[in-house]
Amino acid sequence: MEDSTQPLLLSTNPSSATTFVAGADDIAPITSPRDFFREFSKESKKLWFLAAPAMFTTLCQYSLGAITQTFAGQLSALDLAAISVENSVIAGFSFGIMLGMGSALETLTGQAFGAGQVDMLGVYLQRSWVILCTTASFLCLLYVFATNILKAIGQTEAISTSAGLFALYMIPQLFAYALNFPMAKFLQAQSKIMVMAVIAGLALVLHVIFSWLFMLKLGWGMVGAAAVLNAAWWFIDICQFIYIISGTCGRAWNGFSMKAFQDLWGFVKLSLASAVMICLEVWYYMALILFAGYLKNAAIAVDALSVCMNILGWTIMASLGMNAAISVRISNELGAGHPRTAKFSLMVAVVSSFCIGVLISAILFFTRNIYPSLFSSNSQVQDLVNQLTPLLSACIIVNNVQPVLSGMAIGAGWQAAVAYVNIVCYYVFGIPLGLLLSYKMGLGVKGIWLGMMSGSAVQTIALTYMIYKTNWNKEASIAEDRIKKWGGQKSYEIVKETIS
Repeated sequence: MEDSTQPLLLSTNPSSATTFVAGADDIAPITSPRDFFREFSKESKKLWFLAAPAMFTTLCQYSLGAITQTFAGQLSALDLAAISVENSVIAGFSFGIMLGMGSALETLTGQAFGAGQVDMLGVYLQRSWVILCTTASFLCLLYVFATNILKAIGQTEAISTSAGLFALYMIPQLFAYALNFPMAKFLQAQSKIMVMAVIAGLALVLHVIFSWLFMLKLGWGMVGAAAVLNAAWWFIDICQFIYIISGTCGRAWNGFSMKAFQDLWGFVKLSLASAVMICLEVWYYMALILFAGYLKNAAIAVDALSVCMNILGWTIMASLGMNAAISVRISNELGAGHPRTAKFSLMVAVVSSFCIGVLISAILFFTRNIYPSLFSSNSQVQDLVNQLTPLLSACIIVNNVQPVLSGMAIGAGWQAAVAYVNIVCYYVFGIPLGLLLSYKMGLGVKGIWLGMMSGSAVQTIALTYMIYKTNWNKEASIAEDRIKKWGGQKSYEIVKETIS
């Protein structure tokens, strides 16, 4: 690894005639412990300014589905299993694709904003909307034929039928994803995360109230669950869109433009690379619920895993707040030509996320006899959740660090490379090991989870090695070339001349 604390002389890209020069306000070389702690404190403040509201936002948005499942657990085991399978398999599959394709915008808007090309952000946003809405139209087929798909992959008749019906009710959520993820990346790139937190918090409060009213008080069951969950996501979308077009984003939003339909194929290719990377991660945990459906007493296994996955999901959503923060910091700093700052920011984020993971794991472990009753009234489900808690605690520590490393990869534009890492670690190693431990070794649910967690651990190690070998100077040069490609060579040179 090249020492990025040395004087910065970036290599010239062969396709470019201009040598990239780093910004003058890149972090100074750290030569003493006092320098380290001073810079650590400064960077922590910048990260938490972004991460705290981002964590709150992701927790609130994830809690929409988790709250729905919690109320479903008070209805019946079948309702909980059906909603869990739909959320994990059908909606989870779609969520991975939509979030992944939207992550392409995270790289482009972050680096463009860092380089001062604010005018291009609104065009990028509209291109992403076009691509994601088109994708959502095709994914509707998955919802329409959900019952048959679930039966084909081995789910029970009762669970498949109920989950398939619930999937039809949830089609509006699919299009809400298509609009929401690009808007979230658009606002994140400009560090406008606090408004997202306020909107998400309000949506969650309303969601809890109306879920109780429609699902339990009025007895609408799954129909009420779908109506309230769809309404919550569309409430978030409408509020964010009003904020964007109200003039609060300055030059980043200049109204609708026909430029949104230009260079779509190039944008699609970058979106697909992002989708593959994210999908391989989201589907990996979706498979955990899916394989549990093949075990004896499937409803109990699925319900217990759903409770654990809800908790794991909440902690992952918290770490995704740091993921969003580090992605913004990395993309902004690389776009501005500050590779040393980008590298140091990543280190601060990893340390912070690891400490949070250890704290959450300790709390869960010492309350393992108490918290399962909050999610299910079934004593068998509670006992199985209790048994799975040690694995859940270990998994939380691993998965609190991994999203931060993925955020760095997105900020730097490594989506395609990380996709290959995910294939090997998750699907060549993790899943086969889990199936071996579960079915051949007789460990059941624990075996599936042990294998899956092993795959996550190997993936984290692989990403750590990739980052260790990174030439941060070269990454800054690549960011320059990417901005020229998507924003135009001429406009980029004008911006660079202006800010210098």
